[in-house]
Amino acid sequence: MPPRVGQGGWMHQGRGAGAVVARSAFAGFRLPPQVITLAVRWYLRYTLSCRDVAELLAERGIEVDHVTVYRWVQRFSLVFVEAARPCRHAPGDRWFADETYVKVAGRWCYLYRAIDQFGQVIDVMASQRWDLGAVRRFFTRALMAGPGRRR
Repeated sequence: MPPRVGQGGWMHQGRGAGAVVARSAFAGFRLPPQVITLAVRWYLRYTLSCRDVAELLAERGIEVDHVTVYRWVQRFSLVFVEAARPCRHAPGDRWFADETYVKVAGRWCYLYRAIDQFGQVIDVMASQRWDLGAVRRFFTRALMAGPGRRR
């Protein structure tokens, strides 16, 4: 018999991704957290439709409506994305400047980025026209917020 949503020990069972989401996020759901986690992972990882996920769960003996899967995805997607996102490290001591001309919402604009040696974006600025003063202020602000400094 699978553990119920209030019982301890569910995080240590099987190979699923049950440890990704905190137990309190599952409060009030009928099915065990492992089932919800598996359904949301399938939907996000393999780009399946909610009906496909419900069908896969039905093949494993778990009857769930596709609307229920949709509601799980709406509720838990951001939690999974945050858990999967690699943690940001402190900015490095070497920085690079990047300037490009891109089309945003049908309008061309300049895009400036400050990037460290790890490829982590420190700051971004978009401007409709090239303005040396604005660019200098942007990079000065980015440098002041750099490693070991506060804004």
